[in-house]
Amino acid sequence: MYKHVLISTDGSETAQKGVDQGLALAKALGAQVTLITVTEPFPVYASAAGGWIPTEMGNYDEIQKEFADRVLGLAKAVADKAGVAAKTLHVPNSPPAEAIIETAKSQGVDIIVMASHGRRGLGRLILGSQTSEVLSHAPVPVLVVR
Repeated sequence: MYKHVLISTDGSETAQKGVDQGLALAKALGAQVTLITVTEPFPVYASAAGGWIPTEMGNYDEIQKEFADRVLGLAKAVADKAGVAAKTLHVPNSPPAEAIIETAKSQGVDIIVMASHGRRGLGRLILGSQTSEVLSHAPVPVLVVR
């Protein structure tokens, strides 16, 4: 049924629930796993003179890579402990939902597993919902864990 599971994580406690469930599903099915984390582009603040980037954030990409390596390292350790072979993937400088959807297409996954923070109302409007976006546009089934 599902031979390749894409599991998304941002390193949060909520996302870990999705990692745990995704790994349990993959183990039960004997499926291949790809663990993905996405780091967004550096926000450039608009001004009348053009974009503004604080000079202290000149190493933003390096900081994001270190963060992604840490997040994926922890998720990979959980997979190893569970006896599930998993590869890791960091997609830098991309909106998370877009990267997850594109990875699902390019890697030929059969299902996406991700957690939802369950925000509602104004919090959801302000912050948006990556999970909702993936649900709306994914080319494969999506298992949402809460």
